[in-house]
Amino acid sequence: MNALQPSRPPLQPIQKRRVSPRRSRRLRQRSHQIMALETTAKIGVNLVISAAAVSALTQLLPYHWSQQEKLREIHTEVKLMEARVDNLQQSFSRSFDPRQAKSIMQEQGNRFDPSQRRVVFPKDASEIEQSESSP
Repeated sequence: MNALQPSRPPLQPIQKRRVSPRRSRRLRQRSHQIMALETTAKIGVNLVISAAAVSALTQLLPYHWSQQEKLREIHTEVKLMEARVDNLQQSFSRSFDPRQAKSIMQEQGNRFDPSQRRVVFPKDASEIEQSESSP
């Protein structure tokens, strides 16, 4: 019954190498450093681009405002000239209207139609007193 059984050597735990966790830890630290460096570089480049854009805007805005002011002045002058052109066109068309030729000749030549009487009004009260006292 009690047969001899071969003796088994005692089981020894397998030793795990700690080299791989150290390497992975170093690799993780290295990758974090690279990512931090890359992110810092991206932020720096974006800041430089932003600074250039802000600088360009600060130089362009006063120029833009002055151009807008000039444009407003030109629009005002155009409106005034349009009104003047309208008046001149009306005057021109009136001058060459055959129906109004007689009235225009009376205005410009100080001639009156024989059927009309000329009425002259004194300019002020002193002229009226002088005209009454002089005869």
